[in-house]
Amino acid sequence: MHEQLPFMLALVAAIVLIEMLAKKWRVAYPVLLVVAGLLISFVPGLPRVVIDPDMIFFIFLPPLLFEASWSISFKEMKKWWRIIGSFAFLVVLFSAFAVAIVANHFIPGFTIALGFLLGGIVSPPDAVSTAAITKFVTIPKSTSAVLEGESLLNDASSLIIFKFALVAVGTGQFLFRDAITDFSWMVIGGVGIGLLFGWLFMQAHKRLPTDAPSDIVFTLIEPYFLYWIAEQLHSSGVLAVVSGGLFLSSRRFTILSGASRIKGFSFWEALIFILNGIVFMLIGLELPEVVAGLRADGISVRTAFGYGALVTGILIIARIISSYTAMMATFLFRRSVIPVAPQRSWRSILHLPLLMGWTGMRGVVSLAAALAIPSMLNGAPFPQRNLILFITFIVILLTLLLQGLTLPYFIKRVGFVQFSKALSEEEATHKAKTLLLKETLRFLKESDQEGPGNPHLSYMVEQWERKLREPEKFRITEASKKAYLDLLDLQRRFLVGLHNDDPEIHSDIINRLIHQVDLEEERIRS
Repeated sequence: MHEQLPFMLALVAAIVLIEMLAKKWRVAYPVLLVVAGLLISFVPGLPRVVIDPDMIFFIFLPPLLFEASWSISFKEMKKWWRIIGSFAFLVVLFSAFAVAIVANHFIPGFTIALGFLLGGIVSPPDAVSTAAITKFVTIPKSTSAVLEGESLLNDASSLIIFKFALVAVGTGQFLFRDAITDFSWMVIGGVGIGLLFGWLFMQAHKRLPTDAPSDIVFTLIEPYFLYWIAEQLHSSGVLAVVSGGLFLSSRRFTILSGASRIKGFSFWEALIFILNGIVFMLIGLELPEVVAGLRADGISVRTAFGYGALVTGILIIARIISSYTAMMATFLFRRSVIPVAPQRSWRSILHLPLLMGWTGMRGVVSLAAALAIPSMLNGAPFPQRNLILFITFIVILLTLLLQGLTLPYFIKRVGFVQFSKALSEEEATHKAKTLLLKETLRFLKESDQEGPGNPHLSYMVEQWERKLREPEKFRITEASKKAYLDLLDLQRRFLVGLHNDDPEIHSDIINRLIHQVDLEEERIRS
C-alpha cells in the first residue's frame, strides 16, 4: 500500500495537469486522459494496477450517478420524457441487440448471451465525455436536457441488460418468465427503495441539527447506502441511486441550507472530477494487462482490434438509425415537439438525429461494467473475458477519438435546433431577474407600510429601485441584517416557485440565481 501511494498521488496530479492542458488546447479532457493513461502504462517499473471486479461498481458508480441526478433538471426531464425515454431505453436495447447479433455471427466463440453481455457493456453513451466535448460549443437547452436525461437513464437500462446476460452466461439458459419477474422487481424495487430511503434521508437533513460538513457527509453516504441496500435485496442499485438522487435533488432548497449547498457543490465537483479522471486513466493503464490476457488466450492484438472496430461501427450505425426512428416516433405521437430550426431550415431538422447519434461516446460506465465481469465462472475462467475487455477499451478509445474530436466541428457546421420555441438563455435570464426584482420591491414596500419610518427598509427600497435601472453593490448594516436575510429567503422561495410555474425559464438559470442568493446570504452571515 505504501509503495503505491506515491504513484496514486502522482496519478491525481497528472489528472489535474492534463485537465489544464485540455482547457488550453480546447480538447475534451477524457480524450487526453485515455491517451495519457495508455502512454503511462508503457513506462517501466510502475506498480501494477489491479482492480477488484466485485468492488468497481460500488466504488465508482454510486457517486457518479448520484451527482448526475443532482445536476440534471427534473423539470426538463418531465418536459422531454418521450424523447429521453426513447433514447435511454429503445436506443440502448436496439444497440445491445445489434452488437449481440454481429458478435455471435463474426466473433468465434461468442454465444448470443456473451453478445448481449458485450452489448450491455458498450451500449450506454458516457455523460462525462459528451458534457466535456459539448462545452466548447453552444447547444440548445432542450437538446442538452435530452442528452443529460438519456445519460442518466441509459446507465440503468444497459446495466440491467448486463446483469441478465451475465446470468444467462453462467446458467447457459434464459428463462423468459423468470426474467420478466426479475426485471419487474429490479425496476419497481429499485425505484421504490430509492424513493423510500431518499425520503428517510430527507427527514434526517430536515430534523437533525446538521451543518454544512455533516450535510456533505450525509450526501456522500447516501448513494453508497442506496446502492448497497438495493443490491442486498436483489434489486437495481443503479435505479435506487438515480431515483433517490432525483427525489432529494428536487427538494434541495428545502432540506439544505445555503452554506451546505455552496460548500457541497465545491466538494462534489472536485470528487466527481477525480473519480472520472481516475476511471479514464485506468482505461489506458489497464490496456497492457488486457493485451497480455489476449495473448495468453491465443488471440492476436490485430484480430482483436478488428473486432473492436467492427463493434464500434455497429454501435455508431445502430445509434444513428435508432435516433432517426426514435425522433420520428416522438414527433408522430407528439407534434408539438417538432423542432424549430433557424430560418425554418429543414436541412438542420433532418440532421438533428444524425448529430444526436454522433454523441454516443463511451466511457466510465462501460469500463466499470467490463471490469466487473468476474474472473472465474463455475470454477473455470470466464469465457472471452479478456476479449470483451479489449473490445470495450477499443470502443471507448475509438468513439472518444473519432466522434469526440469531430463532434464540435459537426455542431458548428450544422448546428443543433430547438425542440420547441423557447427564449434564449440571455432573454430567460433577463426575464427571471426582472421578475425577481419586482417581487423584491413588492415585499420591501409592503414591509415598509407595516412599519413606517424604518430607515433601513426605506434605504433598501431606494437601492432596489436603483438596481432596476443600474445594478450596483451596497453594504448592509447590522441593524437591517435580519430584514435582509428575510428578503433573501423570500427571493429563494420566489425563484423556486418561478421554476415550477414558468416553463420558459430553464432550471440552470434558476439554480444560478439561487446560488447567487446563497452566496449573498453567506456574505451577510459571515
